[in-house]
Amino acid sequence: MTESPQGHTDDRVAVVTGAGQGIGRAIAVALAARGVRVVVTDRNTETGTAVAKEVGGDFLSLDVSDPRAVAGVAGEVVRRFDRVDVLVNNAGIAHEDDALDVTDEVWHRVLDVDLTGTFVACREFGRHFVRRGSGSIVNISSIAAFIGSNPEYHVAYDVAKAGVSQLARSLAVEWARYGVRVNAVAPGRTRTPILDSVGMDDPRRMTQWIDQIPLGRLLEAEEIAAAVAFVALDATAMTGQTLLVDGGQIAQ
Repeated sequence: MTESPQGHTDDRVAVVTGAGQGIGRAIAVALAARGVRVVVTDRNTETGTAVAKEVGGDFLSLDVSDPRAVAGVAGEVVRRFDRVDVLVNNAGIAHEDDALDVTDEVWHRVLDVDLTGTFVACREFGRHFVRRGSGSIVNISSIAAFIGSNPEYHVAYDVAKAGVSQLARSLAVEWARYGVRVNAVAPGRTRTPILDSVGMDDPRRMTQWIDQIPLGRLLEAEEIAAAVAFVALDATAMTGQTLLVDGGQIAQ
């Protein structure tokens, strides 16, 4: 039984990257509702601080594409709380364009944030997990890791998210002997401020998206967050897996 987020009835500490809005915010809320102390990280200080206040947690500014900043945040969390138990790598960006129009700059920027940033966070927090002999990492992948996205195209994002799922498998095997679990959750098309804005601009695309989902609707951020909380906290025999939360899209 848990109290309000401010009660912190669970002594575990969780770090959520990119938690200032959307799915990241929902994950922070879900973990806090379980009584876990949540450290919210985000590039946007205003939104990140607001979410930290909402969940009764702490905020640390972080750009995951800066390895030194990631190492600094990992050290600061351990210094403040003398522990870190859960890492959720949610921070990410996307760029939609035909492959022939994707520039080198765009390609490297998306992979730097979505894939390299996720690896660096795993590495830096993993040092503490391995030393302690326990820990749980959940990387936010995407249905785009498993399909060719259509009607929108975002090849750099698709490749990065496929890498995120493979990263979970690789680290799970390597770190299992230290008691560290590493998994991924792959959301389907989820209602977020960014997705809503695209759909409002192009209702035809929104209809196409929904037609691809057997449940017949977009997913809610809270539904993704519930899966993340389960994998992070409860699924103690689960490691090296990517859990698809996609409304049945892959099953077609």
